[in-house]
Amino acid sequence: MKKIAIAAVLAASSFLSAHAAAISGLVNTGSFSSGLQDTHYVLNGNSYGYVSYDNAWPVNPWLANTSTSKWITPTANQAASLDPVQNGTYSWTLSFNLSGFDASTASFTGQFAADNQAVVKLNGVTIGSAGSFSQYSSFAANSGFNAGLNTLEFVLTNFAQGSGNPAGLRVEFLQSNVVTAVPEPETYAMLLAGLGLIGTISRRRMRHRA
Repeated sequence: MKKIAIAAVLAASSFLSAHAAAISGLVNTGSFSSGLQDTHYVLNGNSYGYVSYDNAWPVNPWLANTSTSKWITPTANQAASLDPVQNGTYSWTLSFNLSGFDASTASFTGQFAADNQAVVKLNGVTIGSAGSFSQYSSFAANSGFNAGLNTLEFVLTNFAQGSGNPAGLRVEFLQSNVVTAVPEPETYAMLLAGLGLIGTISRRRMRHRA
């Protein structure tokens, strides 16, 4: 009986101490070394982009790479001229999982840049757009999250041009937050049983003292 009471106290403590944490899986572009594929961002459903080099065209005039994030490009040669005749579409998908967290409390903010333009979608819903490679545009979400797997899709459009036409994406997350989930039903049951037992013991002690 004492074990049940102790378990209830621990369950209550766990319930009351639910706390906020950063969302795991929200990774900036370019977290790998330059020249390597960025395997956090899936390109067009079956491939990956490449992390750009800091001092190679088109970085500068593109926003300069930093230790926080770098540009990713569709091809290993970041200076490759793409889409000479018609616009090219490059979709990068980043996945993260909120299992074990209360998805209704999730939120994040970020910024991104694109050559030439891009939109970002959380689980299929557009939450931001960018149209410059020399400055950032913001994006954010505080709703629309799934209790399990979530996807952020950055859909990049590279305008057709005969030459000198690279394509790239840059993403930085500024802040994220999610609250740990409430206890499972089994924990509630243990909590209620333990609290009931504690109440019974207290009443018996009061009658005994009387």
